[in-house]
Amino acid sequence: MALVPGQPERLSPLVTRLVAPNPGPMTGPGTNSYLLGREAVVVVDPGPALPAHVDAILAAAEGPIRYIVCTHTHPDHSPAWQALAEATGAEVHGALPCGDDHQDESFRPDVELAHEQRLVTGELSLLALHTPGHVSNHFCLLLEEEGMLFAGDHIMQGSTVVIIPPGGDMAAYIRSLKLLLDYPVQVIAPGHGTLIEDSRREVDRLVRHRLLREAKVVGGLERLGEADPDALVKVVYDDVDPALHRWAKLSMAAHLIKLEQEGRAARADDAERWRLLPAGEAGQP
Repeated sequence: MALVPGQPERLSPLVTRLVAPNPGPMTGPGTNSYLLGREAVVVVDPGPALPAHVDAILAAAEGPIRYIVCTHTHPDHSPAWQALAEATGAEVHGALPCGDDHQDESFRPDVELAHEQRLVTGELSLLALHTPGHVSNHFCLLLEEEGMLFAGDHIMQGSTVVIIPPGGDMAAYIRSLKLLLDYPVQVIAPGHGTLIEDSRREVDRLVRHRLLREAKVVGGLERLGEADPDALVKVVYDDVDPALHRWAKLSMAAHLIKLEQEGRAARADDAERWRLLPAGEAGQP
């Protein structure tokens, strides 16, 4: 079913999805905002600061909005917090902006999230899971009554997440994906796209995909020797439309930094080119 901005869709007894009118190459159909509960409504990811979207959230709520929770502070996920909080008096939960170049610097939570912290209402319990990788202040949120994970930009339906250094960290991202396997997640509600039903299979697929891409980075350096990103991306992402290579280079940089941290690759003298390190040359990471 196509996602229609501004049209509330009931996903479960406790959850309604509302898509923001901000479609695009990086947002897909638009950012998903989720409304949880009826007696003390929790809004997960209020989305961009678009008056029409704020009005749609207020209209879709089946009861008073008491809480706003942001998975992270990218400009398509959190900025509507302010207008929504002013309209409702809701308590705002989330992590402070993390200092990279693409943040909602206006975000000021009443409650700062911490790993395994719970927000409990009379209807539901929402468990915060710190999942850095896409960005360092990212949290997923597990609705414990239904096993539904609000994944923000940690997992996207129909696409892979771009990891952009320095805020993005590939090693942390892979660890954060594996972390989800320790919790009773039944279904994933992504920040963009439709529900992902087989959560364990999807997490396994994403970890495998990232490690296979990393192997292609290593293979590319073996083939090319010292290489700059423009040359390396053509080998590593030979299965991706060249029009997308400028985005692919960002995630490739995150893979290279991970290999550097592990003592498996290093920057060449001009700092723009990369090379593999012979086993043992850099010692233990």
